[in-house]
Amino acid sequence: MASVAWAVLKVLLLLPTQTWSPVGAGNPPDCDAPLASALPRSSFSSSSELSSSHGPGFSRLNRRDGAGGWTPLVSNKYQWLQIDLGERMEVTAVATQGGYGSSDWVTSYLLMFSDGGRNWKQYRREESIWGFPGNTNADSVVHYRLQPPFEARFLRFLPLAWNPRGRIGMRIEVYGCAYKSEVVYFDGQSALLYTLDKKPLKPIRDVISLKFKAMQSNGILLHREGQHGNHITLELIKGKLVFFLNSGNAKLPSTIAPVTLTLGSLLDDQHWHSVLIELLDTQVNFTVDKHTHHFQAKGDSSYLDLNFEISFGGISTPGRSRAFTRKSFHGCLENLYYNGVDVTELAKKHKPQILMMGNVSFSCPQPQTVPVTFLSSRSYLALPGNSGEDKVSVTFQFRTWNRAGHLLFGELRRGSGSFVLFLKDGKLKLSLFQPGQSPRNVTAGAGLNDGQWHSVSFSAKWSHMNVVVDNDTAVQPLVAVLIDSGDTYYFGGCLGNSSGSGCKSPLGGFQGCLRLITIGDKAVDPILVQQGALGSFRDLQIDSCGITDRCLPSYCEHGGECSQSWDTFSCDCLGTGYTGETCHSSLYEQSCEAHKHRGNPSGLYSIDADGSGPLGPFLVYCNMTDSAWTVVRHGGPDAVTLRGAPSGHPRSAVSFAYAAGAGQLRAAVNLAERCEQRLALRCGTARRPDSRDGTPLSWWVGRTNETHTYWGGSLPDAQKCTCGLEGNCIDSQYYCNCDAGRNEWTSDTIVLSQKEHLPVTQIVMTDAGQPHSEADYTLGPLLCRGDKSFWNSASFNTETSYLHFPAFHGELTADVCFFFKTTVSSGVFMENLGITDFIRIELRAPTEVTFSFDVGNGPCEVTVQSPTPFNDNQWHHVRAERNVKGASLQVDQLPQKMQPAPADGHVRLQLNSQLFIGGTATRQRGFLGCIRSLQLNGVALDLEERATVTPGVEPGCAGHCSTYGHLCRNGGRCREKRRGVTCDCAFSAYDGPFCSNEISAYFATGSSMTYHFQEHYTLSENSSSLVSSLHRDVTLTREMITLSFRTTRTPSLLLYVSSFYEEYLSVILANNGSLQIRYKLDRHQNPDAFTFDFKNMADGQLHQVKINREEAVVMVEVNQSAKKQVILSSGTEFNAVKSLILGKVLEAAGADPDTRRAATSGFTGCLSAVRFGRAAPLKAALRPSGPSRVTVRGHVAPMARCAAGAASGSPARELAPRLAGGAGRSGPADEGEPLVNADRRDSAVIGGVIAVVIFILLCITAIAIRIYQQRKLRKENESKVSKKEEC
Repeated sequence: MASVAWAVLKVLLLLPTQTWSPVGAGNPPDCDAPLASALPRSSFSSSSELSSSHGPGFSRLNRRDGAGGWTPLVSNKYQWLQIDLGERMEVTAVATQGGYGSSDWVTSYLLMFSDGGRNWKQYRREESIWGFPGNTNADSVVHYRLQPPFEARFLRFLPLAWNPRGRIGMRIEVYGCAYKSEVVYFDGQSALLYTLDKKPLKPIRDVISLKFKAMQSNGILLHREGQHGNHITLELIKGKLVFFLNSGNAKLPSTIAPVTLTLGSLLDDQHWHSVLIELLDTQVNFTVDKHTHHFQAKGDSSYLDLNFEISFGGISTPGRSRAFTRKSFHGCLENLYYNGVDVTELAKKHKPQILMMGNVSFSCPQPQTVPVTFLSSRSYLALPGNSGEDKVSVTFQFRTWNRAGHLLFGELRRGSGSFVLFLKDGKLKLSLFQPGQSPRNVTAGAGLNDGQWHSVSFSAKWSHMNVVVDNDTAVQPLVAVLIDSGDTYYFGGCLGNSSGSGCKSPLGGFQGCLRLITIGDKAVDPILVQQGALGSFRDLQIDSCGITDRCLPSYCEHGGECSQSWDTFSCDCLGTGYTGETCHSSLYEQSCEAHKHRGNPSGLYSIDADGSGPLGPFLVYCNMTDSAWTVVRHGGPDAVTLRGAPSGHPRSAVSFAYAAGAGQLRAAVNLAERCEQRLALRCGTARRPDSRDGTPLSWWVGRTNETHTYWGGSLPDAQKCTCGLEGNCIDSQYYCNCDAGRNEWTSDTIVLSQKEHLPVTQIVMTDAGQPHSEADYTLGPLLCRGDKSFWNSASFNTETSYLHFPAFHGELTADVCFFFKTTVSSGVFMENLGITDFIRIELRAPTEVTFSFDVGNGPCEVTVQSPTPFNDNQWHHVRAERNVKGASLQVDQLPQKMQPAPADGHVRLQLNSQLFIGGTATRQRGFLGCIRSLQLNGVALDLEERATVTPGVEPGCAGHCSTYGHLCRNGGRCREKRRGVTCDCAFSAYDGPFCSNEISAYFATGSSMTYHFQEHYTLSENSSSLVSSLHRDVTLTREMITLSFRTTRTPSLLLYVSSFYEEYLSVILANNGSLQIRYKLDRHQNPDAFTFDFKNMADGQLHQVKINREEAVVMVEVNQSAKKQVILSSGTEFNAVKSLILGKVLEAAGADPDTRRAATSGFTGCLSAVRFGRAAPLKAALRPSGPSRVTVRGHVAPMARCAAGAASGSPARELAPRLAGGAGRSGPADEGEPLVNADRRDSAVIGGVIAVVIFILLCITAIAIRIYQQRKLRKENESKVSKKEEC
């Protein structure tokens, strides 16, 4: 009972609850009181004022005193209005007005905040939105609630845009409440050690919450360790917060690397950042600001098995010899809580639980450093140089994401040259230009575009110049020359009238932050620059470093690597399996069904079952038959053998792992129409088991880790094998044959087909104490057929009909893909609306598809135009994607159109209405036609299910062959199915799912294959007229002949077609290897003989021949390139076609000598894809589908492909047929027989011998009838000829 209570307690503690948070500590629930209205005028300040009555003290909301608001002297983007709240307050909202009764108002502005009036931070409304919407008139109030709120004492409003017919004018209010703050300061050499209460029962969950402000980029914030090397450490490393967790297993070597969680970036900006750490056993929730990482540590040990001491600000180990080399924290911690205990308050009261080491104080000093932000490549800061000195000396710190840009430029006095300091490829380079000399260059540092602060010191004097970057020093000797420092140094870009060599570089100006600038020995105060008392500037933000990490959070999906510059980011998708601006779109098809309908043959393919969803691609075997089968193999043993074990103990528990993960397998199975897995089982026992209660002795585990006791074909949870359900088990007391314990072997093939349970991940078999029992089994791969979503379609019959689904949730990334076909000129495919946002895809014109949307930056459109109409009643594929980088649209294989997103604009698409498919919310511009395979972010919508209950819409859509008919090749015909198409290869010389698998055979010397065009009939005395009519039925005026061959023998007969009227066609290779064709279409004339000297075609290479006769015109094509046309003189009709012979011809009566010579030699080699009109002799022999018309003599064996084994350009050897088990055996060499099954096994030899004997008898009878038929026909023809001669 205690264990149950413990489990329940753990679950409850994992539920979202109100945690101890520094933000919420001591704050009232209502935090929206006005904060500015009660402040004195002295609390308001500004950059300037138009007059004393337009001063900042008159800027309180709804006040009319003075001129009715603040207006600066000059309206430009460098003006600001500031409020001092007196102390740090929590700010939850702001409101603005224009100047009372005037034309002065601000239309957009920035909001900045600070603790001490220095080092301002800019508030961001969204991930990339900086500006706030302002006013549209002088007196209306625009209120904006801040999500999230912030804590600050000082606020600044910076106008960005204002009424073009007036000036800047503002009245403001700030809302919030008091903020409780307990602060402790660490100087980098101090720490706090907190000793916990040593209670008998340790806390179930540890919660640590705090805020920190870092003065340096590295330092330990907290550390706690245990007795066995286990510890937790929170450390700031290069501005990122890293949480270390050591395993705590004493058996492991101490060199085991700890698990690390990293969050945040640029956290050394001297602003407050919040941290929340929750630990429960091995579960960790780690939150920095608003980003959370959930982590489940591996192993059995608990991270809470730690000592009763935790140190803050560093690693404090009093009285211990253990040394730590990590740097202590330099900065402030605020509202530091450990399990609800205010640690700072304990320290301030000098409680005994707290040990303070070093200089620890309880106030946070304000930073005095004033950074400067260079906002664009045109930004510059011009400062006076140390004119008249004989050296140049400058130091500063910078941080940036850009790999290149000008940092510093200066001209020397009296035309003695110039220098430029710039970044290139992340390295700092200094170039000195002097008249009459080549430029002197020096390089220091690397990878300086990492966003970190880097120190630079540059000096040039008399005989040398040097650059120091961090700890990297580079020195360049100079020819002794006077260095006369110039009057002005330019940081960032240059003025337009600067003529120095460095300003002509195409690199552009520096974008980033500078601080701690010194020229000579004088430090530069940027505040004086801001006030106009020192130097000049353009496009700067003074007293703020506006650098942001555009890769946090990373918008790169599927493991894409994010890199950034000052203005944007990019994703490297290499090796992820995805493409696009954010690595969102999968490179792979979603299923084997999709691969099949791209015309791909069977083979290994990567599939991505959830498309652009979170699951990655994985490798499968696609078996392309009439259906596409997905084959996923496991990595378990091929066969498992079992032996007896003690009663009740498992004698085998074998696990099966798959190359794909559980989520990937689930997606693939759910996508399929049917899945199955076969188990081949053999079992036997020496005697009957003791147990007779029918309890199953074996079970298996599916993908959801549930145990299943049913087997092959039976229903889930029946605890019976198929024989148990059918009542035909060998022992009626048991529900499975293998549970019966018979002293004999039984075997079965079990088919598991409950899709929701597959694949099998484990098989367990137990025994009832039989020491000599034995069994073995083999688990086959997971087999899944088809793709339910690929053919899922709906037909829209009226313009007002549509399907509706829940709102589409694709805030940051939204992709839509589908097929459509129509005959109308326009219509909306899909539409989803929000309050102001929307997304829509439509056929706008017969040749235009448009993707339009709005995420708050105004409507955006992407259009693809086609040179041919889309309303051609064929399927067209549309894929539209919108992400934070922009939008793209692609239709079919047309060029993709793209539209970039505006810089720093809204990025979230917020939709809240129903998703309309095939229409719109207004029921106008509806779509007429079919939509198929609709997917949103990789999730398929079931159009058919919704269409069955929607008027005006029907499930399914016919007419797939118009689009996919081209997949049926080589004379195959496309046939419609309910869900898809199939290729009818009945009249093709090929087979396979697309009629693209060639049918090939190896002909040994002396072998032949005869295809009979006419059936043999038993003739009677009065049957001559019937025979004549049958013969006349096979009279051809045109025929198409194709064949491929490979041989090295000459002469060779490739094909011979005979007639009952002594007409024939022969295709031969002459002695020199040339191709010869002979047509004899009149027995009274000599044959037409044509020689095609393309090349020696008996070279062992594969050659294709295509002959097309139209009456007397014969077109011959060889190897799909060489063509020749000839004209026949012997006739135009091929009468009474009798048979087609491949190989050796025994009787070629009436043939010319060359044909007889080739017929005697026959053909030795490989023939494939032989077709004469609709007749395919090789297919009829090797793939029989009806009564056989083929007779085979000698050794003719099937081959996979004629091209196999022949290397291009090398002499080929005749390939021996690769047959197993006697496949392709063709019978005695001297006797002809139909080749009804080229792959029969030796087990059929006895039946085959009997069949051969019967067949020989039938052949003798048929030959006798045929001889009689030919003699009778000859006599009739001779009598007809004599009558014609007499006439």
